[in-house]
Amino acid sequence: MGPRTSTSPSRDITGLRRFLDIGQQHDWAEGKTDLHDAAERADSLEQRFKYAGRLQKLLLRPQAQDVLEILRLYSQNCIPMPRKTERHYWSVSCLPSTSDKPLVRVNASWMELFTLYADGDGIRSRFIVHLSDFTTDHSLVQEHVDGAFLDRCVAAPEDVGCFFPRGADIFGIRVRGSASIRQFLTSARVLRAIRRFNLTHMNRGRNAYQASHCYSVADYMLED
Repeated sequence: MGPRTSTSPSRDITGLRRFLDIGQQHDWAEGKTDLHDAAERADSLEQRFKYAGRLQKLLLRPQAQDVLEILRLYSQNCIPMPRKTERHYWSVSCLPSTSDKPLVRVNASWMELFTLYADGDGIRSRFIVHLSDFTTDHSLVQEHVDGAFLDRCVAAPEDVGCFFPRGADIFGIRVRGSASIRQFLTSARVLRAIRRFNLTHMNRGRNAYQASHCYSVADYMLED
């Protein structure tokens, strides 16, 4: 039996608290429960057609298969109730016209969550998480980042690197190569950290990037 969800959410409650109480969110982040997702997805034909051509351009790239498979892995394991929360609480952009030229980017609220880039014919990724989930003492001290743990989470230590975006508890992790990205996403501690960060920003309210959501890419992420 799945967890309880609210049938009449208050208009004063923002974010995922409209559907899941804090206890349910915590249990999901810790991997203690599976959430009951919606059977059907909301759709917008206008929005779907607006970005359908970008998927076709992505499919011509040598990285396309890896990108779509990793996006599906990410959505299944890192986004709570991805069908129910699609577009309004998270979104995926395909070939967005930003200066860093990503292949795809997943956002929530005003925050980037996960990005995939071309790396020659391969791919590299960027995860944004809480710094405190990756320090040896759960502090906000950058020098306390658990580099040994990060090295163990990938196929080769040279595949992982870090950076520090603006913000007290913000941490960026770069992972290179599809094998290392997949391995990174199998670590229980990494998944817990990604889930915690994603919950933080999905709870801030409606997604600011709804207008760039690419339903055609999301189809691959959310297919049964």
